Amino acid sequence: MMDSETGGPDGSGQGKSGPGPAPNTSGKAKPPAAELATEPGALEAIEDLVTGGEGDAPQQFAAPAAAPARGPRRINLALQGGGAHGAFTWGVLDRLLEDPDIEIAAISGCSAGALNAAALKSGWVAGGREGARDQLDWLWGQMGAIPDLSFAHWLMAFLPGPALTARMIETVVPFSMIDAVTSAVSPYDLPFWDNPLRRVAERFAYDRIKAEEGPQIFISATNVRSGKIRVFDNAEIGTDVILASACLPEVFRAVEIDDPATGRREAYWDGGYAGNPALFPLFAPELPDDIVIVSINPLMREALPRTAAEISNRVNEISFNSSLLRELRAIAFVKRLLARGHLSPGSMKDVRVHMIADDALMGSLSVATKLVPTPTLLAQLRQAGRAAAEAFMDRGGRGKIGVDCSVDLAALIA
Repeated sequence: MMDSETGGPDGSGQGKSGPGPAPNTSGKAKPPAAELATEPGALEAIEDLVTGGEGDAPQQFAAPAAAPARGPRRINLALQGGGAHGAFTWGVLDRLLEDPDIEIAAISGCSAGALNAAALKSGWVAGGREGARDQLDWLWGQMGAIPDLSFAHWLMAFLPGPALTARMIETVVPFSMIDAVTSAVSPYDLPFWDNPLRRVAERFAYDRIKAEEGPQIFISATNVRSGKIRVFDNAEIGTDVILASACLPEVFRAVEIDDPATGRREAYWDGGYAGNPALFPLFAPELPDDIVIVSINPLMREALPRTAAEISNRVNEISFNSSLLRELRAIAFVKRLLARGHLSPGSMKDVRVHMIADDALMGSLSVATKLVPTPTLLAQLRQAGRAAAEAFMDRGGRGKIGVDCSVDLAALIA
């Protein structure tokens, strides 16, 4: 799946074998890559989420008061998980980091979103925006062993699109074996089992992820015993937290982490089951009111799933999106109460929601492309993510940051 010996997060390329981090393809010079990092962001008391108005007809919400027209556009990022499809988020982040007028205050992520958050934070602390972009390049170079993104970009002109790539991957022997084994065998049945993500997660420089400067980071995982979400902030993030957040139970063994709240060592699965991603940590009063969700799990699929793999994939998409929709309903409910005067202004967070997605592209992919991160597919998804971020800005999404929602929230949850 990846080569832990290729290049290091320090950008030295001094690994035992293989090339170093992928070069910058944006045309902008980057400083040497810095080690991947982590730090604070204590969870303040979070408002209780209330679901409501699910049967109400779609309606307009009052726009929150506009932020002052000075200073940077401050946002929080909510990064979904989805295996190798997280390379789409890589592209989105790469484009957002190019914009000096956008300031990322906090990031909530799970699974692949957690990996992206850790890479961005550690790179940011080491080298600002360009350091963050460089670390994201390093991360996905490790995930797909991409030796040269510029070569991959050139090569894409001669290769099939993501949808055809997905169908090709579904037919190859390695994925067929993975699918067959995970359907019939538990990871606990394998005597020499090892988590292949550990070699990447161990190479993050967690002192930088824990640093006070840069965006606050929140990573979620699902407690296996209770089924409840646990959100880890900067100070708590380490290798096991990253692995727990990305732990699909059909593929990986549960990750055990001490929980001071229960006084026992708890087992955790993928954070997407309880929050994909969790939005409520971003409601803290000191954080901006704007949340930009990077969606990589399609909310809608027109075609009826028929094969076993298609059915399983859609079940996972629905379950992973359910927590997000639940929190969006809570946000919409609060906005209705504020608009009708039932709550006094400032008594609850008046969140402005934005979304960067390409459901048409993601709907053409499959579970195969989540589990088999080929360099070609990762490069294609990165370019698609950059294009989606560009479209978000071109459609006026950037201009609505600090002013109003750029998505029709009522239609989204209807």
